[in-house]
Amino acid sequence: MNAKGIAYVTTKNNMIAALGEERWTAFMDKLAEKDKYFSKVIMSISLMPVEKLIVLFDEMCKEFFNDDKMQYVKFGKAGAKGVLSADGPYKSFMLTKDIKQFVESILPKVYSMYFDDGVAIARLENNVVHIKFTELEFKYIYFEYLLLGYFQQTIKMFGKKSVVKKVRSLASGDKDIYFQYQLLDS
Repeated sequence: MNAKGIAYVTTKNNMIAALGEERWTAFMDKLAEKDKYFSKVIMSISLMPVEKLIVLFDEMCKEFFNDDKMQYVKFGKAGAKGVLSADGPYKSFMLTKDIKQFVESILPKVYSMYFDDGVAIARLENNVVHIKFTELEFKYIYFEYLLLGYFQQTIKMFGKKSVVKKVRSLASGDKDIYFQYQLLDS
């Protein structure tokens, strides 16, 4: 399974904005010493093995966040803000005003813009957004938190606050990942 390089580029931009270019460069130099993969240029269109994306996020957790892997939720939210905002590369996904169309058509497309494996299925039912990720072999609980945060932020950017519940998890032995986002009055 590969992630598109946009995940790396967005993360890099967010971390430079938060920490400064020098700290980011020092971090990446140290990471490249551990793993040669990170010594090469990663562009937004590069295909990046998802395992390498996880290495990046795990190392960021260790270096900057006291090894708090729940930061993956925040990484997901920051990624959504970076690419779906008014000046982001995927801003056109946010143009629809119809919540059902947004959930059922746009959310699965957003997933496929990042990953070349798995299928995202989304539906809106009784003010609850149901998102399932199927046909995945990659099992890492914090990757699931990355998706959880990303889609919660995406829904928020559409104008709806939500409370999220993880129903199923590949990392827990289920056959898919399944989140429910209860929409709140906004």
